[in-house]
Amino acid sequence: MIKFLRQKMAFFITGIALVGLLFACQDLQTSESQTQATPTTTPINTSIPVTTTQVPAAYPDRQLSASPAQLPQLPYAYDGLEKAIDAETMKLHHDRHHATYVENLNQALEKHPELRNRSVELMLRDLNAVPEDIRESVRNNGGGHLNHTIFWQIMSPNGGGQPTGVIAEQINQTFGSFDAFKKQFNEAGGDRFGSGWVWLVRSPQGQLQIVNTPNQDNPISDGSYPIMGNDVWEHAYYLRYQNRRADYLNNWWNVVNWSEINRRFQVTSQQQS
Repeated sequence: MIKFLRQKMAFFITGIALVGLLFACQDLQTSESQTQATPTTTPINTSIPVTTTQVPAAYPDRQLSASPAQLPQLPYAYDGLEKAIDAETMKLHHDRHHATYVENLNQALEKHPELRNRSVELMLRDLNAVPEDIRESVRNNGGGHLNHTIFWQIMSPNGGGQPTGVIAEQINQTFGSFDAFKKQFNEAGGDRFGSGWVWLVRSPQGQLQIVNTPNQDNPISDGSYPIMGNDVWEHAYYLRYQNRRADYLNNWWNVVNWSEINRRFQVTSQQQS
């Protein structure tokens, strides 16, 4: 009898142990399945810039590639802007000066090929992120490439006259009249000592402002968007005007492409609204 009771007790204990082991296995499977179902996330590398969030400055619909940088074609013949700029100046300006900025920028980026994944605008917007050994070259030559790419587009053989559309309304609202705006713009261009540019920009606060920049600096380095700009380096006008920069500034309005400037203003307005 005692032997029988011991056998029963052993079977009972063994059964409890088996049940416990079964539940333990189920818990382990559940834990593993939950671990597998939980998606793993890779930390975002915030050092890689997201260029799609930036407003293009070179073109209304795309940023200026540095992979590699390429000299754009003129949208008109060399003599297309004769009302203000002679053909020989245009040829030298585009084929020599602009081409040299492109060549020098590409040479600088050979030292840091990873930067080719960034647009020219992005590098100029955050020059501190450009390695120090090529930073000045990117600033000068990347700026020269961007500035001239904008410059060719905002002039036209059919340009000149009064501004039209939204940009005309904004100029009148901000500066009082087109004549007042033109006077301030020319004065800012004349006041730029040495080489540089004069710009109409949209500030980070959304306001229209006239600024001038030295050398090949572009306003995007200060957070502004360049809507239009005039090159006041001597190579832009010296063959026809010699040292008469004021005459060049006055005649330049005869080739201003207001249609393109309107497009640029509207692009940045939509992006900043």
